[in-house]
Amino acid sequence: MKHVFGPVSSRRLGRSLGIDIVPYKLCSLNCVYCECGSTTALTTSVREYASASEVCAEIDIALASSPELDVITFSGSGEPTLNSSIGTIIDHIKCRYPQYKVAVLTNSTLMNIDSVRRSILSADMIFPSLDAVSEEVFSAIMKPAAGVNPSDLIEGLIKLRAEYKGRMCLEIFIVPGFNDTPGELELLRDAALRIQPDEVHLNRLDRPGSESWVQPVGDELMLEISEFFKPLNVRVIGRKPGDVHIPYSGSDLRDRVLSALRSGCDNAESVAERLGVRVVDVIRICEKLSSEGLACRIPAEKGDLYRPV
Repeated sequence: MKHVFGPVSSRRLGRSLGIDIVPYKLCSLNCVYCECGSTTALTTSVREYASASEVCAEIDIALASSPELDVITFSGSGEPTLNSSIGTIIDHIKCRYPQYKVAVLTNSTLMNIDSVRRSILSADMIFPSLDAVSEEVFSAIMKPAAGVNPSDLIEGLIKLRAEYKGRMCLEIFIVPGFNDTPGELELLRDAALRIQPDEVHLNRLDRPGSESWVQPVGDELMLEISEFFKPLNVRVIGRKPGDVHIPYSGSDLRDRVLSALRSGCDNAESVAERLGVRVVDVIRICEKLSSEGLACRIPAEKGDLYRPV
């Protein structure tokens, strides 16, 4: 399928079915830490990049067997709120499949637009991001599209919190040497206190970002940083026990996945185990290989199989 992937195991959300509703690497930011690589289409233009009917049809196929899921998550390789149909798709899920919770991961850049905020209010959980408050650090980490600035982003999140009745967790991604200074952390804390999320999630590099110089933050420093955000509820997002970090480049990993399929591995879990990478990354690559005619996807009761062509 083109827009639906998984289910995959999420560190925060459990067993998640992913929904990707914008073209690959279409985003309003070009974050230095992005695990999907550099943004190739930097924009704040909101439109129907993938039709609601097409996405909903794929969702219906994925949920036809009533799979066991903890959540259905709008995420992927770009910013999901750039798709003007996200509200229609969320409503389709909530109406036809009320047994499933819906989460939206967003970089927050469009939350100052009333129609965009309204489009995601029916989600059960929203995970907006805020990585910097000062213009200098924001530009250095986020490399935003023209017109995007931290002041508007924060004001949009304050409005979202006032309007939204579900669970809202503010994610802050720590980039050493930029937003881990006392001054920037104090600005982030003050902004978080104004926004009033249910939780603050502190995240750090888990695998290579779009810029090779970005380094992960150690557990001890993450715990120190978490102290800045009290009395807010703070959670430090950590790698799952047993996770392996291997610095494959995108093209290298693609070739290794295809080689693993050709050697007899026929599902994402076995490929991920062999290569020591995340299942979600293998699924995305397998779906891309399928769209390129290099592999075929075979639905199976215990998880989709992939075979080289």
